[in-house]
Amino acid sequence: MLIAAASLVVTAPTGAATTATGDGSTHGPCQYTTTPDEPAARPVPLPPDPARTPDRGKVRVDVRTNQGALPLTLDRAAAPCTVQSFVHLAKWRFYDRTTCHRLTTYPTLEVLQCGDPSGTGSGGPGYRYADELPVDLAPAPNDPTGERKVYPRGTLAMANAGPDTNGSQFFLVYGNAYLRPNYTIFGTIGAEGLATLDKVAAEGVAPTPEDPAPVDGAPALRTDLKKVKARC
Repeated sequence: MLIAAASLVVTAPTGAATTATGDGSTHGPCQYTTTPDEPAARPVPLPPDPARTPDRGKVRVDVRTNQGALPLTLDRAAAPCTVQSFVHLAKWRFYDRTTCHRLTTYPTLEVLQCGDPSGTGSGGPGYRYADELPVDLAPAPNDPTGERKVYPRGTLAMANAGPDTNGSQFFLVYGNAYLRPNYTIFGTIGAEGLATLDKVAAEGVAPTPEDPAPVDGAPALRTDLKKVKARC
């Protein structure tokens, strides 16, 4: 089961060309690359991409939702380019007043997905960047192939639509998620945030005429990110 949106749709944001090379990429090691064929959900310039990307320390992010607080701690050492992008989007208020569009309640995939201002699951920031994949995850139980790993409760990770297609969408693990290690982990969720996620998950997925008891779809308890503020 993919965490990724069906298509991570983004565009070249206004002003991005001033920080990009001729091929639409930034000059630094992160190489944030514009995606002009994929319209942005909300205009934002490319992130800064210094030659020495900060790769030490943690960043606290205060997330206020209509269902309660959702504090996050970002780990620069684990995923410096991802943290840099997330902080940039937060500073530009890209995530403010957005809706978490997807809840999954499979026994092996318990996550809430957010980060798309369009609320459709196909919106992004107008750029993409490379994966920073985990290498030390425990093997998933009952997987004879050994391919799936445990993304444990409290994990904050990027959604994607395939290799090196990170944008703005991310997922929050409120229970163990068993996945191939194809998703960048860039932080953790605080205890108060897990309580908020448990509250949302307890209400399940909103039913539809086609599926009165879905396990994947919009959360029945609408969850809006009202304010996302990085403290760094």
